[in-house]
Amino acid sequence: MTESNAMAHLRARQSAWETGALHEALSRMPERAETFMTTSSEPIERLYTPLDVAGIDPVDDIGFPGEYPYTRGVHPTGPRGKLWTMRMFAGFGTAEETNARFKFLLNEGQTGLSVAFDLPTLYGYDTDAPETLGEFGKCGVAICTLDDMEVLLNGLPLDKVTTSMTINSPAAIIWAMYIAAAEKRGIPRAALGGTIQNDILKEYIAQKEFIFPPRPSMRLVTDTVEFGTRDLPLWNTISISGYHIREAGATAVQELAFTLADGMEYVRWAIARGVDVDAFAPRLSFFFNAHNDFFEEVAKFRAARRIWARAMRERFGAKRERSWLLRTHAQTAGASLTAQQPEINVARVALQAMAAVLGGTQSLHTNSLDEALALPSQSAVQIALRTQQIIAHESGVANTVDPLGGSYFVEALTTRMEREAERMFGEIEALGGVLPAIEQGYFQRHIADSAARYQHEIEQRQRLVVGVNAYVDAAPPRVPILKMDRDGERRQLERLARVKRERDAEAVSARLAALREGARGSANLMPLLLEAVLARATLQEMMDVLRGVFGVYQEPVIL
Repeated sequence: MTESNAMAHLRARQSAWETGALHEALSRMPERAETFMTTSSEPIERLYTPLDVAGIDPVDDIGFPGEYPYTRGVHPTGPRGKLWTMRMFAGFGTAEETNARFKFLLNEGQTGLSVAFDLPTLYGYDTDAPETLGEFGKCGVAICTLDDMEVLLNGLPLDKVTTSMTINSPAAIIWAMYIAAAEKRGIPRAALGGTIQNDILKEYIAQKEFIFPPRPSMRLVTDTVEFGTRDLPLWNTISISGYHIREAGATAVQELAFTLADGMEYVRWAIARGVDVDAFAPRLSFFFNAHNDFFEEVAKFRAARRIWARAMRERFGAKRERSWLLRTHAQTAGASLTAQQPEINVARVALQAMAAVLGGTQSLHTNSLDEALALPSQSAVQIALRTQQIIAHESGVANTVDPLGGSYFVEALTTRMEREAERMFGEIEALGGVLPAIEQGYFQRHIADSAARYQHEIEQRQRLVVGVNAYVDAAPPRVPILKMDRDGERRQLERLARVKRERDAEAVSARLAALREGARGSANLMPLLLEAVLARATLQEMMDVLRGVFGVYQEPVIL
């Protein structure tokens, strides 16, 4: 039977099934009244067959693992060769407390470090600044000086594990502190592996932890790419992050499209700087959300790899295969966690993590059950880590590569998401690119509309959330909450005061003056930041210099 005849035969058989077995079943028992849709409110058909994937080429579009366009994964053996890096996001209070949590996690089987910073650090302030009152250590660890960074990293095998740091506007300074701390221990920068998030575009789009205007911010990001390409060949200098875009209320396809559009913008800036695309592209990494809709999330990861590979090869002319690879970290969806019945968040996290693994992530963080209430306790984070270990060693999903590849539903959904993302790329280009689109509120409006629609669906019970608008339990949550060292802030302030008292004030002033002059020019600022860090200038002192030169961004009101 020829292919066209086979499709015609299938179409006839499906029609017969609909008028026969399906019609009879529906007459006996109608389908549930709820709307069948993805988490992104996209409609889901009753059945998917080869008719839904008829336009998808099994070689050119799906292919094989480790081969272009990498729909089925960036490595030929997938998790059969190496399991994903288990990287629990951790940070609270003082550097000493967070260091102890890191050592606990490594002892429990974690395979990579991931640092969360407190709000003052994220905004480039020291702990003693009046603006930071009441915010010390609440959402991560406080880092003001090289001394804090040395305490944070004390005893950790930096030459054996990779470290991810979730920091954006002050990313270059925090990275300089990490490099300096490692080199003081005798670990050369070329041996350091890890990632700085350093994704300033998504700050303007979603997370709002920007400081400087977009263009000087992009200059700083490009400085790190150029410096890392030359001096830290194992380091990912940007983690292009859809996670926060999704947490702000974006749909899965918006997360996909906006993240990849940001990634392409970073590529354009680095090429314009004169850095060879094949020199820096292999060290770009991504960071995606793993949300509730299992199949939509799997399809999103698969579509992302295919879009990125084609863009890097065809649009940017990258020649090396490693430049075409989209390597990604994933984190389960914090926004999906409920304060109601927090214990059932374990089930949500397990399903989300499974979707990320089946989608082909190379690194994964699983949220803890209590994170809708507070920073995770030690027992909760242990359960979250054990969830990954059960998936890896007991579920069987790591035994074969891309086990959902070829599924009519998954392949159709992958292609639909790719086409919708390409449509959004066209809209962004029509506005002049990513920066003009930010300035005109394109991303912000789309995310706000999606978030409002999602909330409306919950309120109207078109979308059921267990514990919130379905299967409600009025009993208050009874889970232990993390308690930080009450004396930690005092000790942090004492260390900061000691640094300021004991350092060479003239050397600090000279290094800050050099940084100011460099910021006014066009030189790469990373060497100047390293010199200031080694002179023990504080985070805020360096950020204040840059604020003085670059200015502070005021976001336009977007209605």
